Amino acid sequence: MERTLLWYKKAIFYELYVRAFYDSNGDGHGDLRGATQKLDHMKYLGVNCVWLLPIYPSPLRDDGYDISDYYDIHPQYGTLDDFKEFLAEAHRRGIRVILDLVLNHCSDQHPWFQAARSDRNSPYRDYFVWSDTDDKFKEARIIFIDTEKSNWTWDEQAGQYFWHRFYSSQPDLNYDNPR
Repeated sequence: MERTLLWYKKAIFYELYVRAFYDSNGDGHGDLRGATQKLDHMKYLGVNCVWLLPIYPSPLRDDGYDISDYYDIHPQYGTLDDFKEFLAEAHRRGIRVILDLVLNHCSDQHPWFQAARSDRNSPYRDYFVWSDTDDKFKEARIIFIDTEKSNWTWDEQAGQYFWHRFYSSQPDLNYDNPR
């Protein structure tokens, strides 16, 4: 593999939604073992970088972009060992792997958000943007106007509104928080 900072400018990417790609165990969902089995075909196509769309545990309300655990693999897709095997086999073929890592929001099922909404004194409370009103940031465009009426959603348990740029099941992380 070429070791330059600009390798991606000449790369041939294969964007891979694991769930819809190749099912190795007959459960009706693509998985990492299936993706590993198809690496030779990707190499034949001239691919030298695979871009994996989110593979983390998620309620899958937004195709995995609502991550509930940043440290594991969604069980439908396999295990961390399956991912390590995919990575090793890709590298053995000279194929780089990049991950679609969503860092601007998480799932409302993520333990950070669950802790934040249940206790105003939680150390996780400031991981998210909260307000007593939905009047802040009125100029911000609502991205999914067909399903979301506002970028703020009232959380009964928290007793406040929380901010989200995408779906209400994806609370935004607070980038003003230095932690």
